[in-house]
Amino acid sequence: MTEKTFGKYMVIEGPIGVGKTSFIELVSREFNFRPALEIVEENPFLSRFYKEMKSYAFQTQLFFLLNRYKQQQELFQQDLFSKGIICDYMFEKDRIFAYLNLDDNELNLYEKIYSILKVQVPKPDLVVYLQASTDTLMRRIKLRGRPFEKAITYEYIDKVNKAYNQYFLNYTESPLLIVSTNEIDFVHHFGDLQDLISTIKDMKTGTKYYLPVTTL
Repeated sequence: MTEKTFGKYMVIEGPIGVGKTSFIELVSREFNFRPALEIVEENPFLSRFYKEMKSYAFQTQLFFLLNRYKQQQELFQQDLFSKGIICDYMFEKDRIFAYLNLDDNELNLYEKIYSILKVQVPKPDLVVYLQASTDTLMRRIKLRGRPFEKAITYEYIDKVNKAYNQYFLNYTESPLLIVSTNEIDFVHHFGDLQDLISTIKDMKTGTKYYLPVTTL
């Protein structure tokens, strides 16, 4: 198995459409980690939320919060030390969307539930944050063609993207690698993937910004 210095639990994060799933499929094979992917389509409120955000925000958010908590508990009841885990979300990201979409009364109730659940969720050993411009995110969302995402607006994705950037600008709970993906094609360009994997292997503490080899 490939030598690792950052532990057994890696998270790949980023806004909608940034390419987390594709990246995890490649990286999990490299590190012999078990991928743990959130099944977004299971949320019965999501398609309605994108059409009527104010009407369905709380139901959508609460479903995600409880579902993510359930999945995290199931993951770490298993033998983590026999094989590492790479996940396509961190539990704390749920709060980013809550503050974007909920009103004050809903947020007050949400925070009470969130604070009870958060203490029972382990912190990742490494977070890789994939960044992209809003134009890039919208292009990728359209390309993958998920039916429930057809109603997503540019304005909403831009708001999400800015919230993610602000959150990770101040993130210090785990080692963090920030990767701009606008000029990277790690699916089709082997050099891009290998250079990024080498950077991940070198991660130990603090925050690091990755400069793609293709931009040098």
